[in-house]
Amino acid sequence: MDNSKSKIIFNEAQKYMPGGVNSPVRAFKSVGLTPPIIDRADGAYIYDIDGNKYIDYVQSWGPMILGHNNKKIQDTVIEKAKKGLSYGACTEDELKLAKLLCDNIDGLDMIRMVNSGTEAVMSAIRLARAYTGRSRIIKFQGCYHGHSDSMLVDAGSGMMTYGIASSLGVNKDVAKDTLVARFNDIDSVKNLYKIYKDEIAAVILEPVPCNMGVVEPSIKFLEEVRKLTRENKSLLIFDEVISGFRLSFGGASEYFKIIPDLFIYGKIIGAGMPVGAYGGRREIMDLVSPVGGVYQAGTLSGNPLAMAAGYTLCKYLLDNRTTLYRELENNATILYEGLSDTLGKKGYKISKVASMMSIFFIKENVKNYDDVIRVDKELYRRFFAFLLENGVYMAPSPFEGIFLSMAHSSEDLSKTINLIGEFIRQEKC
Repeated sequence: MDNSKSKIIFNEAQKYMPGGVNSPVRAFKSVGLTPPIIDRADGAYIYDIDGNKYIDYVQSWGPMILGHNNKKIQDTVIEKAKKGLSYGACTEDELKLAKLLCDNIDGLDMIRMVNSGTEAVMSAIRLARAYTGRSRIIKFQGCYHGHSDSMLVDAGSGMMTYGIASSLGVNKDVAKDTLVARFNDIDSVKNLYKIYKDEIAAVILEPVPCNMGVVEPSIKFLEEVRKLTRENKSLLIFDEVISGFRLSFGGASEYFKIIPDLFIYGKIIGAGMPVGAYGGRREIMDLVSPVGGVYQAGTLSGNPLAMAAGYTLCKYLLDNRTTLYRELENNATILYEGLSDTLGKKGYKISKVASMMSIFFIKENVKNYDDVIRVDKELYRRFFAFLLENGVYMAPSPFEGIFLSMAHSSEDLSKTINLIGEFIRQEKC
């Protein structure tokens, strides 16, 4: 019988929170285990309440690009907290962060801070509809854009983990304006434009899908989507909640040299604190209240702690972009090559884009949702359990990514690669 503190706390939590969690994937249902209750984090590691230490490849789902508990960011938050936690009023830190981002990201003329990626997506879609005077949105199977009603159609992330095609409580009249295409399949997008040519307000996509696992995009596909939206006077929205500032300072837009009309950002611009943002061309953003007629507000938007932390991180990334991203890429390549020597030689697929990657227990190429959904979930469950038991924490779902940080050492990478090799030998797969 498991008498760990984590088990006791999780059992108690299920009495007071749905599934015992505040976000579904944390429940570990798809891997059939009790989630460790995390007590603290530092650098590349997280520590649970039972005293176990794990090499962490989740990194709060991506934003901890410098690793957990970075001293510069920690000091910034502590000093800012001494002045108060929230004002619901204007601060200079809002301006500093907004100016830093807008001055250094092509196509980002103006930005509006919100509190989550979901809120940013919801607001950007409303804005796109107002700007174009159209109602329909194209999204892609397996891409996750938060849990607003219109986006819970063929969504990725936890909805794939639990095999849910959509969500209860979503009004059909809301969902009908969301059109679904296949990622990396430009013909599926063209076909929707043929049918709904003058009704499509925007195409929204993760330029690098990370919520059905990390799926490498075809650059030609992204370029064709950009071309289609321009030709049809629709907007292109890049959801860079995960890819933003991770592929490069300018995110996937800079990495692939494709500028969207609107950007979505998430917790990385708050150094991992609860924050999101949407922004883009000035003529579009000028429609946002109080300048324009698109209403969107938030009492906690631009929270002083999140803005100060985000500015500290983003300024550091900008000042060190030449060496930092190269080093991050080098570390990711070491891990990728190690995985290729173990899992890859057995025919399993390793997908990598910059410092993000995924392991797909499938022996066919992975290009979109239809490929990903066929992965061996039971083999991933055993893989995850083996690594967790041996001090390596990966995503508790086969449909999420691996995230490297600047804090991961060569020893961390070697231990991980060796353990995966041991798992393969043990499984004889």
